[in-house]
Amino acid sequence: MGIFGGLFGSKSEGESGSSNIPWIPLNTVDQLGTIKEKSSSRPQVIFKHSTTCGISRMVLNMFKSSYSLQDGQMDLYFLDLLANRDVSNAVASKFGVMHQSPQLLIIKNGVVVMHDSHGAISDINLEKYI
Repeated sequence: MGIFGGLFGSKSEGESGSSNIPWIPLNTVDQLGTIKEKSSSRPQVIFKHSTTCGISRMVLNMFKSSYSLQDGQMDLYFLDLLANRDVSNAVASKFGVMHQSPQLLIIKNGVVVMHDSHGAISDINLEKYI
């Protein structure tokens, strides 16, 4: 792997790449209702990722390397923006957050309690929202 491959990760990495994050694929608009409902009992996280963007890949890799939650503390949804543009648009509409990529949203009690994009994602302390 070249220097840029090591920095940005390989294309084969993604929602099921070598990660300890228990990703749930987010690929239908119907899942958003479930996410909103489940957020009343456990925080829900949506990670919006562009599979062709080097910055998005770098942020995803940073997120993976710093992830330290125990199983069951949050549900983490992985949204491939290019494959699911309609879902991404629905996320923006349903939760009232302007679309950005990469972007991380934390939903509790049906509303977004935190969201950020790009490098600021690595500053989000997930434990604070448990």
